[in-house]
Amino acid sequence: MALWLVRAGKRGEQEEFALNNRVAVIGWDDLPDLSQVQTREELYNLLEETYPEIQRKALLSWLSQIWPFVREMQQGDLVALPSKRRPVVYFGRVKGPYVYNPNNPEGAKHTRPVEWFKEIPRDRIDRDILYSLGAFMTVCRIQRNNAEERVVRLLEGKSPEKIKNEEKKEGEGYPADLEEYALDLIRQHIARKFKGHRLAYLVEAILQAEGYFTYRSPEGPDGGVDILAGRGPLGFDEPRLAVQVKSGDAPVGGPELNQLRGAMGKLNARVGLFVSWGGFKGAAEKEKAQSFFEIRLWDANDLIQALLANYERLPDDIQAEIPLKRIWILLPGEEEG
Repeated sequence: MALWLVRAGKRGEQEEFALNNRVAVIGWDDLPDLSQVQTREELYNLLEETYPEIQRKALLSWLSQIWPFVREMQQGDLVALPSKRRPVVYFGRVKGPYVYNPNNPEGAKHTRPVEWFKEIPRDRIDRDILYSLGAFMTVCRIQRNNAEERVVRLLEGKSPEKIKNEEKKEGEGYPADLEEYALDLIRQHIARKFKGHRLAYLVEAILQAEGYFTYRSPEGPDGGVDILAGRGPLGFDEPRLAVQVKSGDAPVGGPELNQLRGAMGKLNARVGLFVSWGGFKGAAEKEKAQSFFEIRLWDANDLIQALLANYERLPDDIQAEIPLKRIWILLPGEEEG
């Protein structure tokens, strides 16, 4: 049984479609139905005909991704889909052969049926596996350091096996998305250092860095609000925020948002901020646009972006607990379809 990374668009454009329709998808929409392609040479010639302006090196990279998706994946293989919307990785099992669906949306015409059965927060996945899952590829097999066996144990809820350091296998020498990997490390660090009510302390520090005067509730029952924040020297000026912070891994939904709305009314706060480390359920996700001028929703990714934007203005003790350094890297060339 193999473990495959299969993305759903560079920015997760087809993530919701893939999950809702129980498929894995890739791009390269200009290619026709590939079900009758029998050899790698035949596929390469088709790529060359379809994309005459693309250099040979890029075509070979595309070949190394499309061919496994069409021909090498087997029923029962595991598929990992790193989410671009939430700090989780979705896992599924391949349920059948390659299928071409010309009526599917852009970026989702080449498919594999997949039974998506589990999501795992990124901060629960070992760093080396996250690094492999950060490859700048649409499709590749994840094998290094006995990753396949370790992921199976993780999915079964068992303790991880000892890492077997291995040589790179074919197909795993691709550059990784170092930004994504760095964010994973920051996410794991925050999850470890700011458990429970301490996450509210971090959120308060970020709001103070943004110019808010704040009050943070003591640890314990909070009536639906962890932090009150307002502008001005004493916090009396608008906007006045009621902030709820959930540090657990489970996504929150409508009832929790309604609790915050109720608290906002009692506290005369016109706007709210809900910070959920575990993200939000589907219904709450759909409310993002409807509640845009009433409640903002921050998941772990949003919180980290706010942290990075305000890092230099955070208190010394926060910077000491989350020691970061800004660096510059050269981006790799285009490798995805």
